[in-house]
Formats: sequence, C-alpha cells, structure tokens
Amino acid sequence: MSYAPAMLPRHGADARTILWALLMPTVLLAQLARPALVPYLSPLSFYLAMAAGTIAHNHNHCPTFKSRRLNAFFAAWVSVFYGYPTFAWVPTHNLNHHKHVNREGDATITWRHTNRNTWWIAVSYFFVSAYYQSGPIKEYIRKAKASNGRLYRQIVTQYTVWIGCLVGVAAVAIARHGLGTGLYVYMLAFGLPSFFGTWSMMWFNYMQHVHCDPWSEHNHSRNITGRIFNFLVFNAGLHTAHHENPGAHWSKLPEIHARLAPNIDPALNEPSFLWWVFRAYVVSAFVPRLETKQIGRAPFDPPADAKAIRARSEKKNAPVTDSVDAHEMGTNAQIA
Repeated sequence: MSYAPAMLPRHGADARTILWALLMPTVLLAQLARPALVPYLSPLSFYLAMAAGTIAHNHNHCPTFKSRRLNAFFAAWVSVFYGYPTFAWVPTHNLNHHKHVNREGDATITWRHTNRNTWWIAVSYFFVSAYYQSGPIKEYIRKAKASNGRLYRQIVTQYTVWIGCLVGVAAVAIARHGLGTGLYVYMLAFGLPSFFGTWSMMWFNYMQHVHCDPWSEHNHSRNITGRIFNFLVFNAGLHTAHHENPGAHWSKLPEIHARLAPNIDPALNEPSFLWWVFRAYVVSAFVPRLETKQIGRAPFDPPADAKAIRARSEKKNAPVTDSVDAHEMGTNAQIA
C-alpha cells in the first residue's frame, strides 16, 4: 500500500484548492504594494473571498490534508480570507443545518419571519441568520473549552489569526499609503471582500433552500448545474448531492448529482446562476406575482411521518468516522 506524504492533499482535485488559497494573499499583496491595481484586482479579491467560503465548507466536511497540523494551519489560513474563523461551520452547518435541513431547529432557516423570497429578504438574511447562528457557536466554544483542549486551542488560534490579520493589514495599508489611500486600499482589497465572503456563504444557503421541500427525499435543495459556476465555486451548486452525501469530496459531486437528477423536481435544477438571480430578485421586484413559489411541502408544515423523516435525516448526516483522523475540525468534531 503506497503512502501519500502528509504535505500532499488527500484528493488530487484539491491541488486547485491549494492554488486558489495561494492566490488569495498574492492578490492582496499586489494591491497593498500598488494602489493603482485596486480597481482591477478588487473584483478578484471579492471572488476569492467567496471561494474561500466554499473551500472552508469543503474542508470542514472532508479535510484537505492527511496531516492534522496542516489541516489546522489551512483552516486558520482560509479564515483570514473567508472573513470568519472556519471552525464555525461545524456547529452551525455540519452539526445543525445538515441535521435539520431548513426545518424547525435549523439555526439557518430561510422562513424565520416570512416564507416570501424577495431581494430585500435575501440581502438581509445574513444579519438574521448570523444572530441565530451565534448561539450554537458560543455553545460549541464552551464545550470545547470544557472537554477538548486541542480543539479549543485551534478555535482560539483561528480567532487570533483572523483578528490579527484584519488589524494588521489595515495598519500596513495606512502606514504605507497614508490614512485616506490606506483605508481605500484596505477596504477594497481586504475589508469588504472578507465581509462578502461570509455574507455570500449565508446567501448561498438561503437561495439553495428557500421554497424547497425539506420533507422530501430529493427536493430539499436547489441546484445550480452550470459547469462554469460550479468550477468557480468548487461544485457548491450541486447541493442535493452534497446533502445526501455530506462526506463525499467536492470533486465527486457531479457524478452523484447525475445519478440523483432524474429524481429531483426539474424546477430545482437551475442551469444558470445569473438567470435565476435575475428572475428571482430583479424581475420579481417589479412584478411581485413572479416571486418564486413554494415547491412541495413547506418546512413549517410537517407531514404525519415527520418524526421518521427527521430520524432518517439525522442518521444520514451523523458525523462519520474518518480513517485518516485528519483533524478535529470536520464532520468528526462532535462534542459530547
């Protein structure tokens, strides 16, 4: 049996993940060095922050490396550009969202105040969801501090690195270019992109579950199937396949989706991300009757066998045993 060096990714496809992760500081440093590049590179910074979010999501489901230490380092690295410590995916997403899938109990539900899907609700969803996700995050930190010293140290490290970089990059930009230009460079090259990274991930969660049927075996999620879009977001558009195979590596999702697609309501397989956004939010802003509609059963309308559906969902999404035991911060990060 061959042994892959710990420094290499566990899956060959993650060579691209690593390349993207290396591009993040490269693009930032170029803008810090030459403010004239900001108008041209800032859009790339926003995209890479969003990509950092999908990379953080994938890393917490399927660790990138075999080395525990390298995985912890990578999680802290991605935290800097994603805009928040990546450990937070575990209590809010791995152990909560995947368990409840937009049903009651999910901290990220799309229907907390209304089941309408308008541009304003979609844009402001971040602030509502962030508030309710803070509860599971605080509880996770409390339990880690009490019973898992290694995990707690990783959490503290991620917060320290994240906050240190937020302050440090601002200080470098101002020291190098003065207050006005320095803040301009900082906000467009790092500050606003990092906020966009966290906002975009919560919005993805919203658009991939709003008006879907969480009681259905296959219609619980909306998919964006376009190849270019999925290349850019590491197959994050194939959400049904991910929910039904949460331990699968992101590179395997297209083939899983191909098997599932015939069983999914065609209205939930969207070929174009931009066209769906335009229809759902721009057109409906002027013609409200064209807002997206609930497909199947609403999340707040449980069927008679709701208990059995929940049990199957919890079993499917239970933390898995990773034979590599790569790190504390993924699907194995259940704290008693």
